[in-house]
Amino acid sequence: MGSHTDSTDPNAMPTPATQAGREGLQALLSRPGKALIALDFDGTLAPIVADPEQARAHPDAVPALAALAPKVAAVAVVTGRPAGVAVRHGGFAGVPGLEHLVVLGHYGAERWDAVTGTVTAPAPHPGVAAARAELPGLLDRVGAWQGTWIEEKGRAVAVHTRRASDPQAAFETLREPLADLATRHGLVVEPGRMVLELRPPGMDKGVALVEYAREIGAECVLYAGDDLGDLAAYTAVDKLRSAGVPGLLVCSGSEEVTELRERADVVTEGPAGVVRLLRGLAERMP
Repeated sequence: MGSHTDSTDPNAMPTPATQAGREGLQALLSRPGKALIALDFDGTLAPIVADPEQARAHPDAVPALAALAPKVAAVAVVTGRPAGVAVRHGGFAGVPGLEHLVVLGHYGAERWDAVTGTVTAPAPHPGVAAARAELPGLLDRVGAWQGTWIEEKGRAVAVHTRRASDPQAAFETLREPLADLATRHGLVVEPGRMVLELRPPGMDKGVALVEYAREIGAECVLYAGDDLGDLAAYTAVDKLRSAGVPGLLVCSGSEEVTELRERADVVTEGPAGVVRLLRGLAERMP
C-alpha cells in the first residue's frame, strides 16, 4: 500500500512506498518542465456523490492546479465523462494558470484544449444509441429498475446502482446482462464504483495517457485515480517506467476499490488529499 500524504503539516510531502515511486517523485521535482500531471476527475478531483450531475471539483482543486500547471509541461484531466461535462463540473475554463490544460474525455476519445476552448472528437459509435434504446426494457426484465439510474454520456451510456436499496447486489445482477448487451452492439463494459458503463472499445485511460505523454515529450509522469477504470492508466505508467520514463502512481483512497490502493506509490485520503499533494508539488518546484 502506498504511503499517505496526509499530515498535520499541510505542506508535507509523502514518501512513496516503492523505489519506482520515489524515483518518480524525484524526477517530478527535479525536472518539472518535462513533467506530465494527469488526473482522473470523479473521486480524484471531485468527491463521489450519489448523482453524478451534482459532482463538482473540490473547491481547492482548481487553485492547486493553477499554481502547479505553469511549472510543468502539461496538466491533463483523463476521464470517462464527456470532455465538456468535466470542464463544466470542474470549473476549468478561463482560469489564469490553466491556459494549456487538456481534458481527455470519454477515455481519450474526446479532447478539450483550454487554449482554444473547443472539443474535438470522432463520430459517435452507433452501438451506443442502440444499446441505450434497449436499456429500460433490460433493467425491467432483470428486476433491477428500482433505484438504478441511466446516465447519458453521448459516446457512452452508464447504469448506476448507488441509489438502489442494495447497490452491490444490483451491480452484480446487471454485470452479465449488460455484458451481453454490449457484445451485441460492439461495445465493452467498464465497471466502476457502483456503475457499469457501456462504451466503444479501443480507447482506455492508459492509451490516452501514453499517447498524450508521447505527444508532449514527457520525461516523467504522475497519474492520480480512484477507480477500476484507472487501472489501465496505472499499467501505462508501469510500462513507461520500464521504458525509462519515471512515474508516480497516486490513489485517491477508497474503501470501495482496493486494487488501486495495492498498486499505488502514494495513497491520499480522497480529493482533499490529492489537492494537498498538488499544492505540495507546486511549492517545491522551481
